[in-house]
Amino acid sequence: MGETTVTTLEGRHQAAAHPVEDPTGQSLLRRLRTPRRPRLWFEILLIAVSYWTYSLIRNAVPEQKSQALRNTDLLWDLEQRLGLAFEQSVNHAVNSVTWLVVGMNYYYATLHFVVTLGVLVWLYRSHPGRYAATRLVLFSTTVVALAGYYLFPLAPPRLMNGGAFVDTVMVHETWGSMASGDLKNMSNQYAAMPSMHIGWSVWCGLTVFALATAPWAKILGLLYPAGTLVVIVATANHFWLDAVGGVLCLAFGYALATLWYGSRPYALPREVPDDGSGGRDRGGRSRVLPGRPFPGKGSPGKRFPGGRGTDGTVTGPDGGPADPVGGTAGLANAGLVSPRAPDDSPGPRTTDGVPATSASAHAPDAPRH
Repeated sequence: MGETTVTTLEGRHQAAAHPVEDPTGQSLLRRLRTPRRPRLWFEILLIAVSYWTYSLIRNAVPEQKSQALRNTDLLWDLEQRLGLAFEQSVNHAVNSVTWLVVGMNYYYATLHFVVTLGVLVWLYRSHPGRYAATRLVLFSTTVVALAGYYLFPLAPPRLMNGGAFVDTVMVHETWGSMASGDLKNMSNQYAAMPSMHIGWSVWCGLTVFALATAPWAKILGLLYPAGTLVVIVATANHFWLDAVGGVLCLAFGYALATLWYGSRPYALPREVPDDGSGGRDRGGRSRVLPGRPFPGKGSPGKRFPGGRGTDGTVTGPDGGPADPVGGTAGLANAGLVSPRAPDDSPGPRTTDGVPATSASAHAPDAPRH
């Protein structure tokens, strides 16, 4: 028989009056790194301000036309040395099919924004716990791209010296690239490296492939960035090496989000509590939800008012902790044991908490000789 620890009611009140505090508390950094449910008004404002800032900075970068054309010649020469300078052949082949090249012009001008915003909305509605981390990937990718525009100005193939490439928007008079036709004065002409058409489309494709459940959606997620690569090359807006630059920026975005949240964005919980605590208490432990089945008791499917948490602790009927002394009060409330009125009388006790005097009073008389 093990020893029994006796705690008086006075001791219980004193323990309740001085709860154990988390010595470290919840720092601001920890709160920022905890996934929380996004707020619609904040997300709309953030996306609008971020895109406006991105466009402002991108277009404010010095065009550096002469340097951009020199960099284009160097890049084209590198691709020829590698034996992978196929952009011109693709450009001329697609340009010969009017309906195809016109469709690609509109693809380049619209889906870059429509699909990206659509994936953000889908994440917001269906995967709120992963939204902030996945959005951080997209935003940090774009910020790194701005540095690329400043440090390595590059002209697109359609603006190369010699005019070997066809500007499909100019030739077919379609509304396509913001850097062609009458719209060219609204955008920096020499910000082709890295390609954010590729950076954003690969982000969309990976997100849909990783989180969608329908097989057809996963397939579309993989086809979208592949189609975008064909479009940016066929319309002479980018070299394929610009696409490599976009993927490298995206890799930085995923690395940053993984370090910040301590997990891959797609591995985070799908849902988070409304209070943004990530399902954990102040001490970082998983919260115990009420109404969980008590293992080993009752018939299958039967639920008790209390439950057992992930750390093995027993909860009371309201989801809170059970009685701290032996847990008998919490079990009594859950209907698992019979309640017993407390006995504060002094004196020794037996192992089940009954005063020794009371136990001896009810014991049978010894036989007399």
